[in-house]
Amino acid sequence: MPDRQTAQRITRLKQIPLFAALKTADLERLVEDFRVREYTRDEIIFRQGDESREIYVVIKGKVRIFKISPSGNETSITIFSTDDIIGEQAAISNRPRNASAKAIGSVSLLTMSQERFIYHLENVPTLALSLAQLLSQKLDWTASFAESIAQFDAAGRLLHILLYYTERYGQKTGEGESYKVDLSLNQTDLASMVGARREWINRLLGDWRKRGLIEYDRGIIYILDLNRVVAERDSRIEANYSESDW
Repeated sequence: MPDRQTAQRITRLKQIPLFAALKTADLERLVEDFRVREYTRDEIIFRQGDESREIYVVIKGKVRIFKISPSGNETSITIFSTDDIIGEQAAISNRPRNASAKAIGSVSLLTMSQERFIYHLENVPTLALSLAQLLSQKLDWTASFAESIAQFDAAGRLLHILLYYTERYGQKTGEGESYKVDLSLNQTDLASMVGARREWINRLLGDWRKRGLIEYDRGIIYILDLNRVVAERDSRIEANYSESDW
C-alpha cells in the first residue's frame, strides 16, 4: 500500500495522458524515478545541440520550444503547457537535442533520466503504446503546421497558430465566441513563429484589433470573435494563391 505522498503523486500522474492508462503498480515505480525541477522566467531548460537526454513533464507553467539557425536567427516551434511531455525524442533517439526549450514565466517540471525512462518503456508495454500515440499526435501537429506553410501567407499562418493554441489553452470569456489565450509571448516571439519582423506583427495586430478580431495585451491573446477569425484565416489561402506567379 503506497504511503500518502506516493498516493498523491500517483493520482497526479494519472491526470497526465501519457500515464493515464497505466496500472497503479507501474505508476508506483515511475513515481520513484521522477524529480521536480523549478525554472524562472526565460530560464533555459535545455539547448539545441545539448547531449542531455532527460525527459520532462510540465506540471505548472508553459515552455517554449525554438530553434536557432546557423545565422543565429531564432524560430519558435511550439508551446507546451501543463501535462505535456518534452524532451522524449533525445531520450529515444540517443541524439543531441534538436531544439532549445525555455521557461515562459515560472515553470515546474518533473524530470526523469534517459536510463530510467527507457527501462520503463521496455518493461511497461502500456507506457510504450501511450508514447507511440503521443508521438503520433505530435507528428499530426507537424504535418498541420507544414500544411499551413504551404497554404497560407504569413498572416494566415499566424492566425492558424493562434487558433491552434485557442483550441488547446483558450478560456471562454463571457457570452459569444470570445476567448482568452495566455501564451506569455512578446511580439518578437510571435514574429519568430511565422518568419516575420516584429514591426510587421505589430501592424497586423493593430489592424485585427481595429476590425474587432483579435486583441493583444502583454502576452495575452484575446480572440474577440472565433468564427470571424476562422473566416479571416481561411481567406488567407486565397491571398496566398493570388500572390503566386501562377
